[in-house]
Amino acid sequence: MAELQGQRILLGVSGGIAAYKAADLVRRLQDAGAEVRVVMTASALHFVGSTTFQALSGHPVRSSLWDEAAEAAMGHIELARWATKVLVAPASANTIARLAQGRANDLLSTLCLATEAPVVLAPAMNRVMWAHPATQANVATPGGARRGSAGTGHGRPGLRRSGCRPPAGAGTDRGGPDRRRRRATPGRPPRADHRRPDLRGHRPGAFHRQP
Repeated sequence: MAELQGQRILLGVSGGIAAYKAADLVRRLQDAGAEVRVVMTASALHFVGSTTFQALSGHPVRSSLWDEAAEAAMGHIELARWATKVLVAPASANTIARLAQGRANDLLSTLCLATEAPVVLAPAMNRVMWAHPATQANVATPGGARRGSAGTGHGRPGLRRSGCRPPAGAGTDRGGPDRRRRRATPGRPPRADHRRPDLRGHRPGAFHRQP
């Protein structure tokens, strides 16, 4: 991982059970020669405390856009300019949706809009949430993929959904329109067969109108 040597990585941690793995990620990035600073969403703080990341990174952890001490000097702009790479790991479905829509309603989403550094997402969520068309549409947008994307165990970010059609023969017995002959109900005349007659082997004029 020589390409990380000397890099300034801003690690964004969003809410999800995978947030605890981000603590190990800080150490691994540092071992590769990168300097790491951490930004957490309010939801992420419910899964792991900021003290853990502060001890590992050696820098104060930011979690609020309304931190008076930090924002006195426009701290979020400084962080956005400081980073050479932004990594959001884990990236929850909610965070991906906000980035895709260009929202800036918390510190992490504001930083992702304000930085000129490459932003990489590491999606982490329930497999059904990942497969949902809304999530797939969000990761397929320029705002959701953001110039780069790490893989997940349940899909490939940035892959646009292709059109779907029912498999051949779905709902039929022969791979096409249902041609099964209907049985006549006792006491009722059989239904008229509206299928087109087989004209093979007949010459023109061989059929006559019934009286």
